[in-house]
Amino acid sequence: MDAWKETRESLDRESTRLWVSGTTRLKQIMRSTAGQGTTEYAILVGVLVVIAILAIMVFRPKLQELWNAIADGINGL
Repeated sequence: MDAWKETRESLDRESTRLWVSGTTRLKQIMRSTAGQGTTEYAILVGVLVVIAILAIMVFRPKLQELWNAIADGINGL
């Protein structure tokens, strides 16, 4: 029984060590700011693209009228 108890304690120590090591690494990753600026710019650009697409969809008839007026004006020259 002593061998089983020693094995169990050894496994407990190893699993605790791995858990602490893993959580420490996870904390380091979460604190890391490398690439944060790039990610923020990518999100900002994505949001702006979505807003632009929605604006074009909403104002499409007005934009079409404006485009046609400009084209007629150019053709009238």
